[in-house]
Amino acid sequence: MATRDTSTIVAAFEKNNLIPVIIQEEGSKQVRMLGYMNLEAYEQTMNSNKICFFSRSKNRLWVKGEESGNYLFWKSCEWDCDNDTILFQVRAVGPTCHTGDVSCFTNQEEFTVRTLEGIIDQRLEAKDEKSYVFSLSQKGVAKVAQKVGEEAVETVIEAMGNDDKLFLNESADLLFHYLMLLKKKGFSLKDIEEVLAQRHQKN
Repeated sequence: MATRDTSTIVAAFEKNNLIPVIIQEEGSKQVRMLGYMNLEAYEQTMNSNKICFFSRSKNRLWVKGEESGNYLFWKSCEWDCDNDTILFQVRAVGPTCHTGDVSCFTNQEEFTVRTLEGIIDQRLEAKDEKSYVFSLSQKGVAKVAQKVGEEAVETVIEAMGNDDKLFLNESADLLFHYLMLLKKKGFSLKDIEEVLAQRHQKN
């Protein structure tokens, strides 16, 4: 997290009054929206775990999700080099855009493993009993690990065959359940990347 001392932050808001804020999903790295903060909105955000904007149309502080329940829980905050833009990485609950779309920039990012990781987080947060992700997670680490083992075996079997479509589908199932196992154990892809980076540095 890139921090700034209090005097620097106050000076930044005195210079610009309203500072643009980029909201990015922590897991998928998808940009969710752009908003604005004044000093009061920034301080309220930092003193809570929910993103608070200054609404130019309503001319007041506005906690994202105060009506819809689609809150943005911030995980990290980073100022740019000129102290005139802020990047918040968040855990988003539900869609962010007022249209009902996940992001206000619906076409700005392709579907990636990070996107899938973010979706898993959202399904677990929603606690929907009808969700496969939530229901499997509720069965415990052993059951999730068992599914990873089953999918690994099926992937190996298809790797020995000639049907590329089946192989890719089993590989996708394996990756999906592995991400679930990571989450169930309290980890994410970022933790695996850090391990790989440490190994690379040693070599």
